[in-house]
Amino acid sequence: MSNILKISLSPHSHSPETTRKLMFGVVIALLPALLTSVFYFGYGAIIVTSVSVASCLLFEYLIQRFVLRKPVSITDGSALVTGLLLAFNVPSNLPVFIVIIGSFVSIAIAKMTFGGLGNNPFNPALVGRVFMLISFPVQMTSWPVPGGFGTGYTDAITGATPLAIIKEGIKNGESLSQLVTQIPTPAQMFLGKMGGSLGEVAAVALLIGFIYLLVRKIITWHVPVSVIGSVAVFTAILWLINPEKYASPMFHILAGGVLLGAIFMATDYVTSPMNHRSQIIYGCGIGILTVIIRVWGAYPEGVSFAILIMNAFVPLMNAYIKPRRFGEEVKNG
Repeated sequence: MSNILKISLSPHSHSPETTRKLMFGVVIALLPALLTSVFYFGYGAIIVTSVSVASCLLFEYLIQRFVLRKPVSITDGSALVTGLLLAFNVPSNLPVFIVIIGSFVSIAIAKMTFGGLGNNPFNPALVGRVFMLISFPVQMTSWPVPGGFGTGYTDAITGATPLAIIKEGIKNGESLSQLVTQIPTPAQMFLGKMGGSLGEVAAVALLIGFIYLLVRKIITWHVPVSVIGSVAVFTAILWLINPEKYASPMFHILAGGVLLGAIFMATDYVTSPMNHRSQIIYGCGIGILTVIIRVWGAYPEGVSFAILIMNAFVPLMNAYIKPRRFGEEVKNG
C-alpha cells in the first residue's frame, strides 16, 4: 500500500528556484551598473545606494514586526532589490532625508499596504521615485555631471541630462543640428559618460546584467525587447519625418532610463503580465507611452510614468489575454 499513486491538484510543475534565489540573481545583474555609477559619481553613489537599501530593509522589518505582526521576510531579497532600484532612479547628490522618504513610500505605501510581496499592483521603487519627483522636483532634477571616483557628495557639479537638453532646445526653437554639440556622442552614452540618475548612465553595464538575467532564466526576452523595440520603431518614424526636430532611435534608447526600465523595472514578476503575448503588448505599451511623454509631455523622461500606467492594465491582461487551455476544443467556422 506504500506505493499507492497520490493524485493532487495542479500545478504539477516544480522548480528549484526560490524568491530568494531570483532576487539575489537580480542583485548580481545590477552590480555592473552599480560599480559603473560609483566609478562616475564617486561617494555620492555609495551614500545614496546605502541609505536607500538600509531604509527599505528597515521599514519592511518594522512594518512586518510591529504593524502587521507577521513573520519578517527581509531575507528574501525583495526589499534589497527595491532599495537598489530606487537608488538607481535618483541623482547621486540627493539629500539623505529625501532618499529615506522615498524608501518609506516604496515599502510602506506601495508594497506593504497591499499585503507585501506578491500583492502590490505597482512597482514599489517607481512609486517612490514618482512621489519624490512630484514632491521634490528641484532636488530630483539636479543631475551631477560624471566626475570620477573621487567626486564628492555635496559638491558635485550639476548639469542637464541629454534628454533635457534636447527637450528644452526644441522648445526654444533650436534644431537638433544646433544642439548636437551640447549632448554626448552615442559612444559616450553607451559607456555612461553623461549626466543622469545612477542606473541610467551606462548602457553597456545594463546590457551585461540583461544577458545574465536571460542566461539564468530569471526573465524572458519578451518585455525588454518589446519595450526597446517599440521605442526604436516609434522614434525612427518621427526621426524620418523630421530629423531636425526628433532625435534618432539610438539616442532615445541610450539616453535616459529606457534600458533600466525595460530590463529591471518592467520585468518585475508581480507587476508584469503572466503570459508571453500579454508581455509583448505590455512592453509595447510602455515603449509607446515613454516616447509620447518624452516628445509631447511636460517631462523630458517618461519611463517611470509609462511603466506605472501599464502596471494598472496588468490585471485586465491577465484576465482576458490567456493562452489556449490544453485540450480545449477549437471550433472551426
